[in-house]
Amino acid sequence: MDLFDVPLDTFSSPFKLHQMKQSLKAKKVLIVEDQATMRKAIREMIYGFNMKLITEAANGSSAIAAMRKESFDIVLCDYNLGSGKNGQQILEEARFRKLLPFYAVFIMVTAEQTQSMVLGAMDNKPDEYMTKPFNAEQLLNRIKRNISRKEYLGDIEKALDSGNISLAIAHCDKKLLENNRLMHTHLLKLRAQLAIKIGDFKKAKAIYQAVLEQGELNWATLGLGIIAYLQDDFGEAEAVFRKLIDDYPMMLEAFDWLAKTHEAQGDFAGAQKTLNEATALSPQAILRQQKLATMANMNGELVIAEKAYKTAIDLGKNSVHHSSEDFAGLAKIYSKTDAKSALKTLKDMRSLYFGNPEAELRAALLETEVFHQLADEESSMQAYQTAQKLSLELGSKAPTDLRLEMIKTSYLKGDDKAANKQLEQLIKNHADDDHFMGDVRKVLDETGNAQQGEKLIARIKKELVDINNKGVDLFKQGNITEATQVFQKAATTMPENKTIMINMVKILLHDLKSSEVSKEKIQRIQTFINKASQFGVKKEKIEHLQAQLNNLSHKINSTAS
Repeated sequence: MDLFDVPLDTFSSPFKLHQMKQSLKAKKVLIVEDQATMRKAIREMIYGFNMKLITEAANGSSAIAAMRKESFDIVLCDYNLGSGKNGQQILEEARFRKLLPFYAVFIMVTAEQTQSMVLGAMDNKPDEYMTKPFNAEQLLNRIKRNISRKEYLGDIEKALDSGNISLAIAHCDKKLLENNRLMHTHLLKLRAQLAIKIGDFKKAKAIYQAVLEQGELNWATLGLGIIAYLQDDFGEAEAVFRKLIDDYPMMLEAFDWLAKTHEAQGDFAGAQKTLNEATALSPQAILRQQKLATMANMNGELVIAEKAYKTAIDLGKNSVHHSSEDFAGLAKIYSKTDAKSALKTLKDMRSLYFGNPEAELRAALLETEVFHQLADEESSMQAYQTAQKLSLELGSKAPTDLRLEMIKTSYLKGDDKAANKQLEQLIKNHADDDHFMGDVRKVLDETGNAQQGEKLIARIKKELVDINNKGVDLFKQGNITEATQVFQKAATTMPENKTIMINMVKILLHDLKSSEVSKEKIQRIQTFINKASQFGVKKEKIEHLQAQLNNLSHKINSTAS
């Protein structure tokens, strides 16, 4: 049964229809449509459903502004809105900025039926998808079944919206016991996803296998592949995702997971090929284009990278996911063959991201390189000095790839002292990230500092192991306070180190379970969990720890009440 498989005649009797219209009366509706005549037609339909709280928007910017101003129950959004944001980009931004409440129904409307448009629209998973023309009865049916579904799942979605995964699981389990025929399969799908969120792969796998015993459902097969991936069984994951693509060649999620699986195995050529196939099917997905550009650039496939960067820049004009990295990546490609185009691209980036220190730093670093290639050493040095200043101002706020590029540029400029200082701090914070350390070694090799760098890496890794062992030993001995102090001190000097963060959270959680509970302790743990998420600790690890904290917090609140 699909997400939308609530029978259209659920409210077909006059009495039930009257009840539905009465319940719709208080709903706030946003109509996003660039054609005035179509807006009017939809508005008249909505009025006929007894809904009077209607807001209209003729373009994407107005739609986002309206959603910032108030929360809507129903959004009817056309896909093609002329110039500016399209419907896909509106939904993308609304989700990103959390402008849609958990109870909101987002219905994508379109007159087009091209494959790339349909797949692009479905990439962001609207609640419903309608094609023009449609009549009032068809629209009402779609609204009815989605509101019914949202209301039925409301307590689960509300818990998830507040970050309380354990409460969402409790609500889901309770509803599964009701054995609601219409919603049972969807509840199983949701329950398996919740199990994955907290790292309970055994439970999720059992659900998916039980579902597949009743029939072939691609989302259950995908779930098994995701579990294999998360458990580092990449061979199994790859086999599952490949079979899904063979059986369902338009299933973009399978392409994305297959690309991630290739990347996790170091098969960057395979990841690029998979992403290339996915972007050919659905070229409007900016995040996928950005990933393809990065991967192709890494593989030295500059023609593919250039095309993907250009597409990402074009999509970024109206997307919340626009990034100065796309301009910098394109300029980096041009710097190898066409210095003039590289400098023009950087000029365009500066204009678009005026006052953005990260964009300014990316531009200054590339200008250092380009002017050096043009034998303009004075301009190159000026650009480098600007980069140094910006790097100091940004500090740890700069992305790690940008800080590593700063280190590389410092070495190439003969400023070993500045490079070594930044490198030591970067290694301390990311020594447990094998992929990133591979990038560090590549920079050290390219700048002729491999031998010196390996000594530094070995020394820092030993220091980290010693700190970790000391803290863990104290914890095992029951010296919770001293163990906390060890990791707290390490977290102060290495604020981005993921292993330190996770161990700190685990110790604080253990202390919370075995001692007097307080809101201050809960807040402290939450701060570390938030930091771990911010600095890229695996999602399943974060959600597992968050679920434990939510359980403890829930018990405290229950006791207090």
